[in-house]
Amino acid sequence: MHETGSEPVYLAGDAWKTYFRDFKRSAFRLEVHQTYTMPGEGETFRAFRSGGPMPTDFNKAWHETIRVNVSSGRTMTRAKIVRRPLTPYSRYLFAWGIPGNVEAGEDYRILDVTERPNPGLPEQDFWMFDETTVVHLNYRPDGTQINRELIRDPDIGKYLAWRERALENAVPFRAYEG
Repeated sequence: MHETGSEPVYLAGDAWKTYFRDFKRSAFRLEVHQTYTMPGEGETFRAFRSGGPMPTDFNKAWHETIRVNVSSGRTMTRAKIVRRPLTPYSRYLFAWGIPGNVEAGEDYRILDVTERPNPGLPEQDFWMFDETTVVHLNYRPDGTQINRELIRDPDIGKYLAWRERALENAVPFRAYEG
């Protein structure tokens, strides 16, 4: 994956946020895990699980990022692989997370592999920006993010094929009947 002798490049903070401000045409994410353990979501995930109300400003900053990008003619697309029964985290996303993303303009699709095989997609979350730049999102088995790794000299043809395969096999979030 890496050039011989080169150190991995990990992205955090502003270095990571820059990718969402500076892409020119498209941002695509393949989301493969069924559970994510994100520290920033701990409180809202607990509220969801206990039947509490969704905060009125839930995911406000991310929704603004989507709106700004979409209003400037750029696309943000995501394909999420799911298996039924949905995990508590996936139920949280379906109830609180994804609807707001879709309303803000993200093309969010669901690929259910419960009753059919995975159509040849990797078990690796990634973002691809402008069909040229790939960032792997690496997680522990419990869904805790380890890092975001910029992939040097990615085989873009492989990532484009994965994107197309994911989108061909997925349905828009609002059409999903899991």
